[in-house]
Amino acid sequence: MRKILVTGVAGFIGSALAIRLLKDGDYVIGLDDLNSYYDPKLKESRLNAIQLASENSSGEWKFYKISLENESTLKEVFLTQKPNIVINLAAQAGVRHSLDNPKAYIQSNLVGFANLLEQSRHYSVDHLIFASSSSVYGGNKSLPFCEKQAVDHPISLYASTKKANELMAHSYSHLYGIPCTGLRLFTVYGPWGRPDMAPMLFAKSILDKKPIDIFNFGKMKRDFTYIDDVVEGI
Repeated sequence: MRKILVTGVAGFIGSALAIRLLKDGDYVIGLDDLNSYYDPKLKESRLNAIQLASENSSGEWKFYKISLENESTLKEVFLTQKPNIVINLAAQAGVRHSLDNPKAYIQSNLVGFANLLEQSRHYSVDHLIFASSSSVYGGNKSLPFCEKQAVDHPISLYASTKKANELMAHSYSHLYGIPCTGLRLFTVYGPWGRPDMAPMLFAKSILDKKPIDIFNFGKMKRDFTYIDDVVEGI
């Protein structure tokens, strides 16, 4: 039985992944601080769905309500559980929110990720997988984007923190031999999705018979990825 630590487990992608891993018979150790960036009741409902999945599968489930910024508590989880694989999906999300609350991004996406790298080093995990973001492509004009493109011009603090995560992981992988994989995820949608994202906002406006808010005068294109495809990819 693989012991897989999933951070941000009450989030949209984290909860879907945890359910899939439990069905595969894995031991899932879930971490989440259940913050109020959006309604924590949705996160609690996702946790209930994970608990139900664990009761109907051969996998095992353990949840810790902690923040990655809390180094001592994180260290205790690694000491107690000794995970084989770490999948980091915890982050302060949202590009527009970073304009109003930059410190949240520094703490969660940089300090929290650094703490996770340190514990992964000390406990010699077999593989660290982490969510980067398509936003790292920033001002690139060449389409479609590809992994070999330079990503030196992020246009939001959120994107900057995700690029920093890639560099930090690269350094730890080089220095300490930690196998690391960063995933530049493109806007994920589907059941249990985040209520602050376009698919949910559009659907809610349609159901409420209200106008749909369009930004940038509608002059934009965006790639979306269905949740099941992202889980399968991970």
